[in-house]
Amino acid sequence: MKQVYIYTDGACSGNPGPGGWGTVLRFGAHEKELSGGDANTTNNRMELTAVIEGLKALKEPCEVTLTTDSKYVCDSINKGWVYGWQKRGWVKSDKKPALNVDLWEQLLPLLEQHRVTFIWVKGHAGHPENERCDRLAVMESHKYQ
Repeated sequence: MKQVYIYTDGACSGNPGPGGWGTVLRFGAHEKELSGGDANTTNNRMELTAVIEGLKALKEPCEVTLTTDSKYVCDSINKGWVYGWQKRGWVKSDKKPALNVDLWEQLLPLLEQHRVTFIWVKGHAGHPENERCDRLAVMESHKYQ
């Protein structure tokens, strides 16, 4: 399997409000930037969308190291929360409905296609690729303001 590095970030002005997402994919010496946005969204939706779009861009199953500053995304996967929500019909352990089900339903099949390791980094702390993704996300969010 090819080893691919994906870096992601989401941004939102207001929550909800205009938002954007940015993704950088790296395979060897090759890099690709992706970005997009939405006029009325949340930060967590943009964080998830960045991950989904990065994985959707892969043309074959890959070994992926995915770096994000989203605790929501990392913890939901790494701690297995999302699988519990799914098993309970998208209900959280506190009996409240899980949020962003439409996006989780897009992400989970992608995680089955690839071997993905999620790594959390602190946002706005000088991580070069995270800062780059943040700039892409903010730029996209400004298109909707």
